[in-house]
Amino acid sequence: MPNAFNFAASPFDCLTQAQQRLVRDRVDVAYFRAGDVILDVGSKPTHLFVLIKGRVTQFDGDEAVASYGPDDCFDGRGLVAGKSSSRFVAAEEVVSYELAHQAVGDLIAANATFSALLFSDLSAKLRAMADRQSSNELQSLNLSRVDEAYLRPALIVDAAMDVVSVVRLFQEHKSGNVLVRDAAATPPRLGMFTTSALQRAVLRGTPLDQLPVGELANYQLVAVRPDDQVGDALALMLRHGIHRVVVRDGERILGVLESLDVFSFLSNHSLLITLQIGAAGSIDELSQAAAQINGMIGRQFRSGTHVGLIAKMVQDLNARLFERAWQLVAPPQLVAHSCLIVMGSEGRGEQLLKTDQDNALILRDGFAPPPDLAAITARFSDALARFGYPPCPGGIMLSNPAWCMSATEFTQTARRWLLVPEADSLMNLAIFMDAHAVAGDAGLLDAVRAGLLELTIDSDAMLARFAAAIDAFGNTTGWWNRLLGDGADRMNLKKEGIFPLVHGVRSLALAHRLTETGTEARIAALVRAGPLSRDTGQELTGALHFFMALKLKAGLAEMERGEPVSGAVDVPGLTTLDRDLLKDALGVVKRFKAQLRHRFKLGAL
Repeated sequence: MPNAFNFAASPFDCLTQAQQRLVRDRVDVAYFRAGDVILDVGSKPTHLFVLIKGRVTQFDGDEAVASYGPDDCFDGRGLVAGKSSSRFVAAEEVVSYELAHQAVGDLIAANATFSALLFSDLSAKLRAMADRQSSNELQSLNLSRVDEAYLRPALIVDAAMDVVSVVRLFQEHKSGNVLVRDAAATPPRLGMFTTSALQRAVLRGTPLDQLPVGELANYQLVAVRPDDQVGDALALMLRHGIHRVVVRDGERILGVLESLDVFSFLSNHSLLITLQIGAAGSIDELSQAAAQINGMIGRQFRSGTHVGLIAKMVQDLNARLFERAWQLVAPPQLVAHSCLIVMGSEGRGEQLLKTDQDNALILRDGFAPPPDLAAITARFSDALARFGYPPCPGGIMLSNPAWCMSATEFTQTARRWLLVPEADSLMNLAIFMDAHAVAGDAGLLDAVRAGLLELTIDSDAMLARFAAAIDAFGNTTGWWNRLLGDGADRMNLKKEGIFPLVHGVRSLALAHRLTETGTEARIAALVRAGPLSRDTGQELTGALHFFMALKLKAGLAEMERGEPVSGAVDVPGLTTLDRDLLKDALGVVKRFKAQLRHRFKLGAL
C-alpha cells in the first residue's frame, strides 16, 4: 500500500504507530466513475472508504444530506451497524482508500477516541476531542509569552534615596519592590530592593531615614525578555529561589513579573483583570483592563479550555467592567434606583470577542432621574465604545430613550412587543428575553420579566410568528454547497447555525414560560420540562458550543491578521475534523428546525 496515507487527518490522527502499521497493511485503493453508486441503502459495507481524490454525495431518499472530499471517510456507522442507511454516489471521478472491515473493528476495539470520532454522534465526538485537548492544557499555558502575563510597573529610584522614602512608595503604589539605579558605580548598575530587605535594614541599627536604599539593594538582577515563555520565567524563579524577575527589552525596562502573578496567569487568566477592574478609579484605567480581555480569551482557547467556560468567564468580566463603568459615570442615587441590563448574546452569556453594544436601563417607578440623564447615559455608551464595544447600529443602547424607561413603561412596552405582529417588535422581544442584570437593582428586571410572563401566551399564531424567525437567514441547502466549496467560501455561522438554534430554543422557552436566559440553561430546563428529549438536548448543546468555538477560532485568526472580526468561517481552510463536526452540527440544526416547524405549525403561515 502507498506510504501517502494521511495520518494527520481525523480520525486517523489519534492512532498509535502500531495502529498506523495495521492500516498500512490492510488498506487497498479503489476507483469509481462519476455517477457510480458506491454504497446503496441496505447494502452491507465491507470497507471504510477514505477519499484520496474526488467527491462523494450522501443521499437520504432524494435529498443530499452530506458531501465528502479528500481525506474524508465514510460509512463508519454503516460498517458497524452491518448495513448502510444512506446512498453514497460518486459526484465526480473518485479515487479512494478501502480499509477492510476487520481492520476497522480492530482499531475500534483498541482506540476509543478513533471509535468516537469515526461513527459517534456530535456529543460523543466533542467529548473525545475535549479529552485529547485537556492533556495539552498545561503545556499550552506554559508556552504563553511573558508579555501576555500581567507585568507590574517598574518603580525606579536613585541609590541615594533613604529607606523610609522607599517604604512610602511601597504604600503609595501598593508595591513590594523598587528598582535601584546606582549611577555612581563603575559601570553604572541596576539592582532591586524588596520588602524582604527591610528586615536587614532594621537590624543594621542605622536610622532608616538616613540609610540609603542602595546599600541594601541586590544588584544581581535576573531578567527575561518579553518574548520568553511564561513557563521558562517561572522555572528561572524557582532555580534562583526568587519571587520576581525584571522584564527588559534591551536596555528598556518593561516591568516586573512576580511569581504570584505567574501562578494566577497559569491558573486563571481572568483573575488579574478582575482585580484591575475592581481597583480602577477612572474610565482610562478601566480601558486598560478591558484591553486585556481578548488576549485572555485567546490564551484560554489555545490552552484547550472549554468554550462554555470561556464564555462564562467573559460574561463575568464584562459584567464587572460594565458595572464599574456605570458606577464611575452615574451618581450613586441613579445607580441605586435603576437596573443596568445587557441583552442578546451578552445577556445569554454566549458572547466571546467584543461585538456591538446591546444594553438598556430600567428606572424604578416614582424615581426622578437627574436632569442630565441623557448626558450620563451617553458617557456610558462612549465608555463602552472606548473599551472596544461599538455602538449598536439599531440603537439598542441605554443612550437611546427608547431603551431607558421606568419599570412600568418597560413592562408595557414588552407586552406590546409580544402582541404586535411586527418584525421589529418580535425581534425586540427576542433581544429583551435574553436580558441579564449587571448593575443596580436586579429586582427591577425580575419584575418586568414576571409582568411579561404573566400575560397569557396561548396564542398559537403569535408564538408561530415569533418562532418563524428561525428561517430569517440562510436556507436549507446553501450550507452544503459551502462545505463543497461551491459558491461563497466563507460561511456566516451566526446566520446558518447559531441564530436558528438559539432562537428556536428561545421560542420553546417562551411557549413554556421559562425564566432562564442562557441557551444552555434553557435547553436543560426544556429537557426537564419535557419538550426536548435528553438526546436532543445534548445534541443542541454540543452544536452550540462547537459553533461558538469555530466562530471564536475564526475571529482570533482575523485579529492576528489585523482584520475586523466578522466571525465568518473560511470553509475550504477547515481541517477534516472541523469540517466533519460542522456537517454534524448543521445537521443537528436542520433536524431541530424541522421539529420547530411541526411544533409551531410554521408551514401554515
